[in-house]
Amino acid sequence: MKNIIEAKALNNNILQIRFEGGDTFNVDLKPFIKSGVSSALKDQQYFGLVKVEEGYITWPNGYDFCPEFLYDYAKNHHE
Repeated sequence: MKNIIEAKALNNNILQIRFEGGDTFNVDLKPFIKSGVSSALKDQQYFGLVKVEEGYITWPNGYDFCPEFLYDYAKNHHE
């Protein structure tokens, strides 16, 4: 598994994500921000509260992404 070691919020719900081994991608997360717990990420200030915890990215409300999923998604859908 490639853990995430750094995540930086960019404009328009795009994250710059750096994985173990050095791979870095700009990933558009808009397709995953809908209703429910993910809806908070529509607010760009809240989106900017992203943190890396134990190789995952997460927000204060508990919304998170699996690093394996993001790595595979990023390889095919990066900006």
